[in-house]
Amino acid sequence: QVHLVESGGGLVQAGGSLRLSCAASGRTFSNYHAGWFRQAPGKEREFVAAITWDGGSTFYADSVKGRFTISRDNAKNTMYLHMNSLNPEDTAVHYCAARSRGNWAPQSPTEYDYWGQGTQVTVSS
Repeated sequence: QVHLVESGGGLVQAGGSLRLSCAASGRTFSNYHAGWFRQAPGKEREFVAAITWDGGSTFYADSVKGRFTISRDNAKNTMYLHMNSLNPEDTAVHYCAARSRGNWAPQSPTEYDYWGQGTQVTVSS
């Protein structure tokens, strides 16, 4: 199993940028596919982006495509989410998640076995 810890959230003005990090420990991070999800107050958990174990393929929700970039550095056991052109609709708790390698449905939360505690992103107008 792996333990995941998010960091990098905070308060930013509309149009600004943030970089979230997800640090993995316990097992080699390259053994896992990983992704980012978010949940705003009163809404269901929403898929944001995902990346394969080797970074060879990435997946994005339509709402963030072109604005966000997911990446990973397996040598550092870390995954990142670079968020640009933020708007108030991006305000949510952001979670990183991981699952063992194999065939999977990146956008489905039930595909993931391990979750971080979340980091708050707040975008002001």
